[in-house]
Amino acid sequence: EERGLSNTKFMVMNALEMDFPDNSFDIVWACESGEHMPDKEAYINEMMRVLKPGGKFVMATWCQRDDREVPFDKRDKRDLRFLYEEWTHPYFISIEAYAELVDATKMMGPVKTADWCEPTIASWRHSVWVGVYDPRGWITKPTKYMKCARDGYCLERMHRAFKRGLMEYGMFAATKAKKDE
Repeated sequence: EERGLSNTKFMVMNALEMDFPDNSFDIVWACESGEHMPDKEAYINEMMRVLKPGGKFVMATWCQRDDREVPFDKRDKRDLRFLYEEWTHPYFISIEAYAELVDATKMMGPVKTADWCEPTIASWRHSVWVGVYDPRGWITKPTKYMKCARDGYCLERMHRAFKRGLMEYGMFAATKAKKDE
C-alpha cells in the first residue's frame, strides 16, 4: 500500500503446506530458502503445485556438492555439521538432487541448473566486512556487534566451504508443462 502497488500482498505461511490453490502463480521464485527446509521433497512439490501450467520456476539455494561419486571425508562431514548447527540448517542437498526432485514431480519441462559459486563467492567476505567496518556497533550495541563478529566467523567458514567445492550455489530454472503436453 505504501508504495502504491495494488497487486502485491505479503503473507507468512508454511512453505511446505501453502494455503494457495493449485496452479495459482505465473512465476515461483525461491531465493535462499531451500537450505532451511526440513523436507526438500515437500518443498519442491509444493512450489510445483502452486505454479500454473506454462509458469516459470526459478530457485537459488545453497547446496552441498554431490557426494555419490566422491563420498564426504571427515573434514567435509565436520564442516557440514558446523554449518548445520551454527545456522540451524536441517541439511543441504546437491544441485543434482534438487533437479531430480523437480523431475520426479513429472510436472515440469527440462530443468536448467548451474553452480553460481564463482560469481557469488566474493559476497561472503563482503558481507563480513560491511559489518566490521562500521564501528558504531561497538558503542551503540556491543552485544549485537559481538554476534556480528561470530557471524563473520561463520561466513568465513561458509566462504571456505564454497571455495573448496564442498558447497555450491545452486541455480534452477524450469517451465511447468501445459496440460496438453
